[in-house]
Amino acid sequence: MVNKVVVTGGSGMLGGNLTRSLAAAGLQVRSLDLRPPVEAVPGVEYLTADIRDGARVRTALNGADAVVHTAAALPSYPEDEIRSIIVEGTRTVLRAAEAAGLERAVHVSSTAVYGLPDTVPTTEDYPRRPVDAYSRAKAGAEVVAEEFRARGMCVPILRPKTFVGPGRMGLFAMLFEWAEEGRNFPVLGRGDVRIQMFAIEDLVDAVATTLHAPADVAGDTFNLAAAEFGTLREDFQAVLDAAGHGKRLVSIPAGPAVLALDTLSRLRLSPVYGRLVHKLRADSYVSIDKAREVLGWKPRLSNQDAILGTYRWWRENRAAGAAPRSAGRTSREPWKQGALGLAKAFF
Repeated sequence: MVNKVVVTGGSGMLGGNLTRSLAAAGLQVRSLDLRPPVEAVPGVEYLTADIRDGARVRTALNGADAVVHTAAALPSYPEDEIRSIIVEGTRTVLRAAEAAGLERAVHVSSTAVYGLPDTVPTTEDYPRRPVDAYSRAKAGAEVVAEEFRARGMCVPILRPKTFVGPGRMGLFAMLFEWAEEGRNFPVLGRGDVRIQMFAIEDLVDAVATTLHAPADVAGDTFNLAAAEFGTLREDFQAVLDAAGHGKRLVSIPAGPAVLALDTLSRLRLSPVYGRLVHKLRADSYVSIDKAREVLGWKPRLSNQDAILGTYRWWRENRAAGAAPRSAGRTSREPWKQGALGLAKAFF
């Protein structure tokens, strides 16, 4: 039985929500992160360390029953740092878990490992076809996790779609800011592609389900995402409608826009990285049948529920002067808009 859990990346958006939820459920929780928590949870033990520091990680895992590995790098990091944190960090955590004899190690991966799949809904059997530094690192970390699984450790691999909820900033802050300022918002082409996302509340629930499921059930690989989702136009327009300014999504020609965004990204003048640009041009959604049938888990919130909940959180924090401002080193921070900020004048 899992009673004491270590959460790597416990000060991040996912890790923070997870530590709060697990502690509320009565588990003993220890957080391991480079950064202090935005808001400490009573009863949670916080340790500061780099997940690549083997000695510190071993200390953090001492006496634990399980670890949930959420610590990672963002796509905006330098390539060598992405691989070091995601791949070598995962290896360090799993080595420590194996040495400590932990009951299980839940590895939070990403559907980014599929790259830009040409089959939807994408199932867990689809091959890993990474297309950039981030997806290559995520795929590499899964290979590491599978090595430890093959040696007998229970290592569930969870592949969530992009998850949103209170605390999420990143590129969503751009949509929220433009909506709040009463601007229209651009969308590639007609915006009629179906882009599946995921509510943080449902991801936290999936992690908890995986922690408590029998080992022969949990020790597998699972896609996680919203069951209800519409087109990008529908989901983003819902935010503009909630802002109350009567603004609309504005279609821009996809070909020239992709070329411009790719160029700006290479010049580091835009936070919209290449894989995201191309993902927004085609339907992107996965099958969650396996998680529902094997784990007995199902999501409760739709894309719009998740996005609008995040927008409400953003408005409340912005009004209170608490919305963070930085270069976007974490998913809790808004990314600098760069040259895209100049485009506001046209919308």
